[in-house]
Amino acid sequence: MSRPVAGKFVWPDGKRAAVSLSFDDARASQLDVGIPLLNNYGLKATFYVSTVPAGQRVSEWKAALAAGHEIGNHSMKHPCTGNFPFAREKALEDYTLTQMAAELDQANAEIERLLNVHPVTFAYPCGQKFVGRGRNVKSYVPAVAERFLAGRGWRDEGANDPAFCDLAQLMTAEFDGLTFEQLKVLIDQATERGFWLVLCGHEIGDSGRQTVRIDTLHAFCEYAKDPKNGVWVDTVASVARYVAKRQVAAQATPASPVTSPR
Repeated sequence: MSRPVAGKFVWPDGKRAAVSLSFDDARASQLDVGIPLLNNYGLKATFYVSTVPAGQRVSEWKAALAAGHEIGNHSMKHPCTGNFPFAREKALEDYTLTQMAAELDQANAEIERLLNVHPVTFAYPCGQKFVGRGRNVKSYVPAVAERFLAGRGWRDEGANDPAFCDLAQLMTAEFDGLTFEQLKVLIDQATERGFWLVLCGHEIGDSGRQTVRIDTLHAFCEYAKDPKNGVWVDTVASVARYVAKRQVAAQATPASPVTSPR
């Protein structure tokens, strides 16, 4: 596929930017705190579930789907670099592309079995996109691109240019621990540029490690629902579908002829 053409990007309904909220690992607080809050505002988010905890609260995750939220693939074993002690037994350095592809497929099958939904987007565990070591390192982005509409990263430095971005490796900002004032800086940057801001959090509560603050999430919902702020909030899949269509249309549009000066 040829690369997208950078240029002016038009969001739906006159919006000036898009924001997707995503949460990883099927943490209990997502069901207990986050989803009820989002539902109160009519906002949709994406949840990249780990299959074991998702299997413990199936009816509630199905209710989240029925409310319009997205369920995405986050692998079976959550493999990351073995430099993290928790990942030493599932280190990406010891994976092959064949193993990773099989794990992506297995996670999809398990999510379909549990929740009767086929995931269309994926979140890279730890935001890492490689397998192997040294000269044998390979990217598994192509395996994600073959299976999913979009692949979400983690702890990147900015938002996505929708006219140019590679949907298989979306830039993603950390949501955990931010005050609304800190989050607003990221939103303003995206709005000024017409970009797509993807956010990732884990727990949802008053405080703690890897926790999206309730007051921040509440303030974001209030901000997002105000039409004058011009922010489209939707799932990763919904925004990715829109972006993909616009990118394809831009590639199909002939470039304007260059007129030579007389």
